[in-house]
Amino acid sequence: MKTVLHWFRRDLRVVDNTALLEAKRAGETVIPVFVVEDSLRTGRDVGGVRVSFLMRSLESLAKNLETLGYNLIVRSGRSETVIPELAKETGAQAVFANNRYEPYAQARDRKVRENLRCMGVDFRVFKDAVVWEEKEILTKAGAPYTVFTPYSKTWRTKPIAKPLPKLTAAKQVNPTVRSELIPLDPATLGHATAQDLWPAGEKAAREALDGFLSKAVFDYADGRNFPAEPGTSRLSPHLRAGTIGIRTILQKIDSLRSLANPVQLKSLDTYVSELIWREFYLQILHNFPHIMHGSFRPEYDALEWSQNRDHLQAWQAGRTGYPIVDAAMRCLNKTGWMHNRLRMIVAMFLTKDLLISWREGEQYFMEKLVDGDLAANNGGWQWSAGTGTDAAPYFRIFNPVTQAEKFDPEGAFVKLWVPELRDVSTELVHRPWEHPLLLSRSKYAERIVLHDVQRPRCLAMYQKVKGKAAAEPGVGD
Repeated sequence: MKTVLHWFRRDLRVVDNTALLEAKRAGETVIPVFVVEDSLRTGRDVGGVRVSFLMRSLESLAKNLETLGYNLIVRSGRSETVIPELAKETGAQAVFANNRYEPYAQARDRKVRENLRCMGVDFRVFKDAVVWEEKEILTKAGAPYTVFTPYSKTWRTKPIAKPLPKLTAAKQVNPTVRSELIPLDPATLGHATAQDLWPAGEKAAREALDGFLSKAVFDYADGRNFPAEPGTSRLSPHLRAGTIGIRTILQKIDSLRSLANPVQLKSLDTYVSELIWREFYLQILHNFPHIMHGSFRPEYDALEWSQNRDHLQAWQAGRTGYPIVDAAMRCLNKTGWMHNRLRMIVAMFLTKDLLISWREGEQYFMEKLVDGDLAANNGGWQWSAGTGTDAAPYFRIFNPVTQAEKFDPEGAFVKLWVPELRDVSTELVHRPWEHPLLLSRSKYAERIVLHDVQRPRCLAMYQKVKGKAAAEPGVGD
């Protein structure tokens, strides 16, 4: 082929990029393109801090490509229109891209393929964002796994491909083609601090990975649970934007095994499990697309959720009266980030204490998270709500106070994000209502619900749907 377009999507890197390398092998000339989709302003992927991260990653990619002799073309609009237009404009014989697994993305790709086919232009997609795609790990019966543990065991038995090399320099500079890069100022998106909090691009991704692997990964099994400690990788925004490849991460993890003791090996395996969860939820989304609009277990669509908007707004703003919940939500609103343990706590609180639908929380997280990803976000929310794939039933209910005392024992995280409680003793910081005078003096919010009252109401709500046959003793944590 003489000319191949490489359509960048969630693969904003020049190292370990499958479709990009295949385009280089197939074409004399490779023209890199990116489409700023209209859905970035109107769809599920809208989110100020996330769009800021994406656009800054795109700027970094353009510079990296330029040093190799490639001009990145950026256009705005709908890909099913823009990509064929670019193919015609550049005289490309083929368009290469890395696969996307969300139902809406696959529907868009079908439209692109059909439009290109009518022009006589080939469209090829490649596996890149995952180690194993949606139909590559199946049960003995040939069906998708719906429970994580057996999926994970099978995943671990398969060999993992090595990372691919960096894109080589162009033989000649790409022809200049009109570009429409639309500047999106983080400040105008409501996240003026996004650039400082979330450095973007391939270099930032490598630095984040190297920093994590130098220390925190060796204590990850325990350290990942404490939000006041730097115990997580914070690589999820980079994995979502594709500024680093999954094969690169796994190879680096594997290279540490010979240096690790048994305790550290457990931590390495725990981190790999988190990466496997990412692929598990992607294959769930592809194979069971109804989860975009309802519960994985359809019987739970009949749950009679609370419609209390005051409660929802208090949860969103971090004014519930439960310090760990409020600290987590304020952190999310300010930084676009929430620690994974806190994501479970606040999700349980919304669904099991406030009895508000997980879909409200799912949508709010997608609006706020720098790493907001449809599959992982939906999977996490349905896990917490008890409506998803997890084998444990709905009666798992976190107690926000005992969770806080276990994972923020000194109240360091709470005091960082809830200034009203900074001078409160460790003994009372997670339950300030036990000292009414202190609560009044600090001007901290009263509890909007009582956990001990809401817990049986939650169980009754679920049991009404499941029926007496599904009723089980409550389990708390």
